[in-house]
Amino acid sequence: MSKENLESRAEKTLRDTDTYRVPVAIDIVAQRLNLTMSAAPLGEKVSGMLVVMGERGAIGYNSSHPRVRQRFTISHEIAHYLLHAKKGEKAQLFIDSSVTFRRDENSSAGDDRDEVEANQLGAALLMPKGLVQQEVKRNELDLEDEDAISLLAKKFQVSAAAMSNRLANLRMLR
Repeated sequence: MSKENLESRAEKTLRDTDTYRVPVAIDIVAQRLNLTMSAAPLGEKVSGMLVVMGERGAIGYNSSHPRVRQRFTISHEIAHYLLHAKKGEKAQLFIDSSVTFRRDENSSAGDDRDEVEANQLGAALLMPKGLVQQEVKRNELDLEDEDAISLLAKKFQVSAAAMSNRLANLRMLR
């Protein structure tokens, strides 16, 4: 799916679930998509998972991760549900061992298209393009200033690294 389509899919999902505001209430998005959520100690390597059975799904996320990481993991699993789950069929399991904002050698090569798409849609759900642009303009932020990026990250309840990556992907950084 193209980046433009992922952006519009994120915005439509947030508007349909009445959650298009800062910060995005990602747990409400999941709930309104008929997804249950549960935090559990998933070990060092597992960020989250999605189980889909029929029309329903369940997200598990790592209780030992920081809240900003948990929020991204939840949005990443929602993205798998929206993009990759075959609803109404046999049970499916998605396990994400390294949900990351930085592109590794696999994602930059496009080896795992589903993970790249889930990261892109997950970021667009948590940091919708229109709301990011609105906050930058409203607060007259200089995006060359680390404090401005930190402020945006706090407002959107994401890490500064996630916000920097999102701003770069939106071509808002020089």
